[in-house]
Amino acid sequence: MDSATQRAWNWHKQGLDGSLTGATAAEVLSTAGWARSIGGANPYLTLFARAGIRREQADADLAALAIYELPTARGCTYVLGENDFAWALSLGQGAAEATAKVLDKLGVDRSEVQALADKTLQLLENADVPLDPKQLKDQLGDAVRSLGEEGKKKGASTTLPTVLGLLQADGRIRRVPVNGRLDVQRYAYTAWALPAPRESPEQARTTLMENYLRWTGGATLKQTQWFTAFTVAQSKAALAALGAVESTVVDPDGLWMLPADADAAANFALPQDEQIQLLAGSDSLFLLRRNSADHVAEEDKGLGIGKEKLALTADLPDHPIVDRGRIIGLWQYDPGAERIAYWTFRPPTAAVTQRIKEVETFIREDLGDFRSFSLDSPSSRQKRIDAINAAAGYEKQG
Repeated sequence: MDSATQRAWNWHKQGLDGSLTGATAAEVLSTAGWARSIGGANPYLTLFARAGIRREQADADLAALAIYELPTARGCTYVLGENDFAWALSLGQGAAEATAKVLDKLGVDRSEVQALADKTLQLLENADVPLDPKQLKDQLGDAVRSLGEEGKKKGASTTLPTVLGLLQADGRIRRVPVNGRLDVQRYAYTAWALPAPRESPEQARTTLMENYLRWTGGATLKQTQWFTAFTVAQSKAALAALGAVESTVVDPDGLWMLPADADAAANFALPQDEQIQLLAGSDSLFLLRRNSADHVAEEDKGLGIGKEKLALTADLPDHPIVDRGRIIGLWQYDPGAERIAYWTFRPPTAAVTQRIKEVETFIREDLGDFRSFSLDSPSSRQKRIDAINAAAGYEKQG
C-alpha cells in the first residue's frame, strides 16, 4: 500500500468512513475501540463522528450502563461497552495493586486495607445515593488513615483512594459522574455487583490483543505493548493464541494483523471521494498506536503552528481535521465566540466547510465547550485559539 491507502485503511477500520452510521454507542466502542476519557469531550465526539450519536443518547446509555468509563489497560480509564466490562476491568487490577504496594512501603498493613475496604463497601451498599470522597471520608472516620507528608510525596495522602481503586478494579463499586456527563472528573461512588470475568488473565490478554488488532487494522509489536502494557512474552503468547500474522500487505516493514484483516487489506482501495471528520486529538485513530505523524502527508510534514511541526509531535497540539485518515488541518473550539477556530493546510472544500458547521453546531448545542482533558479551559487554550486564527488569517467580526 502507498501511504494514502494505509491511512485510509486505518480510517476504514476505525469506522470513520460512514460504515458505523446508525450503530449504538456500545457497537461503536466495540468496533472502533474504547474512547479515552481523561475528563474531556473525546468520547462524545467519538460517537458523533462515527454514528451521529448526540450527547443526550450517550448520557442515557451511560445511565443505563450500556457504556461506562472504567480503568482497564495500563490502568487508564476508557469508555467501553457493557460486553467488555468484566474482562476489561480485570486488566486494570495490576495498576490498582501497584497503588496498594505504595501503602505497603508506607507501613500500612494489608489487614488495615482490607478492613477499610469492607467498611467502605458496606457503607455504599447501605447508602441511598452515591457518596463522594469527602462524604465517604467523613462517614468512615478513623478507619481512614492520614499518611502525612511522606504519603503526599508518594501520591497517597490517605488510605481511602487506594481502597476505592481496589474496590473499583474488582467491580464491587463504580464511579458515578456527578452530573451524568462523560466530560467531567467529579465523581461519587456506589456499590456494584459486577459478575467476575469468565476469562482467565491469559484469555483476557488475548481478547484485548484481538480487539486491538481489529481496531487498528494492524500494528507493530511495540505499538501493541504501548497500548496493552503487556510484556514481550505476554504479547507474543496473545499473538500466537490468535494466529496473528506478521504481514507486509499494509506496511513493507510488517505489521501484526488478524488473518482476515490481512486478506481484506490486500483488496482494499483508496476511496475517491472526500470523507471529512473533525476529531479530538485523543481519538483512537491516533491514540491506539500513538502515531499521529503517520497521518500527515509527506508534503505537509513541515507544517505547523509556531515551532511545533506536525511530523515531530508525538501528540497533536490541537484537534485535527481529517480526510480519509490524512490530517488536513487543525481546530479548537472557542466558547466565547461559539465557533470553531480552524486552519486548513489548503483552502477548505465545500465538504470541509460543511462538516465544520455540523460539528460546531453539535458542540454548541450538546456540549457547550470542547475540553481536551479535565483541566482544559477556554482561558488555558486561548493562545492556541489565537494561533489558529492567525494561521488562518481570521479576523474577528464586530
